[in-house]
Amino acid sequence: MTRAVLVSSSSAPAVTSVDVADPGEGEALVDVSYSSVNYKDGLALAGDPGVARIDPLVPGIDVVGTVSALGPGVHDVAIGDHVVLNGAGAGETRHGGWATRAVVPSASLVVLPDSVPEDFAAAIGTAGFTAALSVLALARFVDPSDGPVLVTGSSGGVGSVAIPLLAGRGYRVTASTGRPGNAESLRALGATDVVDRGTLGERGKPMQKAVWAGAVDSVGGATLANLLASTRWGGAVTACGLAQDVQLQTTVLPFILRGVSLLGINSVDAPAALRREAWNLLAAELDPTLLASVTRTVGLSEAIALGPSIVAGQVHGRTIVDTSY
Repeated sequence: MTRAVLVSSSSAPAVTSVDVADPGEGEALVDVSYSSVNYKDGLALAGDPGVARIDPLVPGIDVVGTVSALGPGVHDVAIGDHVVLNGAGAGETRHGGWATRAVVPSASLVVLPDSVPEDFAAAIGTAGFTAALSVLALARFVDPSDGPVLVTGSSGGVGSVAIPLLAGRGYRVTASTGRPGNAESLRALGATDVVDRGTLGERGKPMQKAVWAGAVDSVGGATLANLLASTRWGGAVTACGLAQDVQLQTTVLPFILRGVSLLGINSVDAPAALRREAWNLLAAELDPTLLASVTRTVGLSEAIALGPSIVAGQVHGRTIVDTSY
């Protein structure tokens, strides 16, 4: 048995006891120390069928802890390893990290670098992992000398990590946010400028003044279309989210007239080698003190209460879930 948050179509989310099966072929049992609160977790708490694919479900797309057992098969992790898992179906198609124990696919586990404590790994979480994937992708097309880069949804989890990673590499970062009260915090993370997201959120012309060398976008919709329309020749925009809208109404003009590249970021199904590359980047280049300034810790019951707030875009920075209480 494990103590866990359980979401069911027949009852409200609650902390309860849940059976845990032995790990099967290619699986690992992890004693979970920490998880985190993500946008998808908020949707799972609300019973969104696009996220909660099984019923009942333990949310938590992040799992941080220690491997305590391994199922049959060949594994790249060993019992006793401190590991992190981001996505890979956790909290969606299988029980996730809002529990004291979790059975997960071992191939998606990354052994934590020695310099990354478990609580820091949870603070980074899928949001920070996605930010690292975005920075790796953007760096293939955009050099810091090419001009300013924009980070949308900058008050959220992806933005809170993308900004310091980009700034640390020498990029001039502009942060887009709907919460002007967070401007000072965003500048402390490394943003040189802060703009209101309203300037990007309405449908605009298919081609606009070329402003950005690149961008990291987590909101989609009209914002992403406007970014593509206002990106300089040869620039690139990464897309990892849909907080504004799943629809993308744009034209081919930015692609054929300016050579703009749209780079999709999928953190859920990232292969093992790419997962390790992203975590090595985070270990080497992300200042823990910067992330700590926008991170708080809650217990399992408090995590449930945060669900509506994170879906509504009212949670700033990162929230760790300590599974011990």
